[in-house]
Amino acid sequence: MAEQDKKQQQINIELDEKMAEGTYSNLAIINHSVSEFVVDFISLMPGAPKGKVKSRIILTPQHAKKFLKALNDNVQRFENAHGAIKDYEQPPIPLNFGPTGEA
Repeated sequence: MAEQDKKQQQINIELDEKMAEGTYSNLAIINHSVSEFVVDFISLMPGAPKGKVKSRIILTPQHAKKFLKALNDNVQRFENAHGAIKDYEQPPIPLNFGPTGEA
């Protein structure tokens, strides 16, 4: 029975060549409403007058919580294998790149 459950839970995921390259982001801005979390991944270069949203991911609150747990678990595993990740203090970035979203 357990073997049959494993077969039913397998998911095939396709990753094309362009997506496999990934997108660099050094800033994430998160907004939420009662029905969704919106995560904007931004590339902000030092000295540049503005950053650019490279990707936007929209999650249900339940998936956002699962993502938080999965990311936390992976950071803990990384630190167990490679040591603590240093968190450098950075000056606050003024975020005035458009109107505040509402849902």
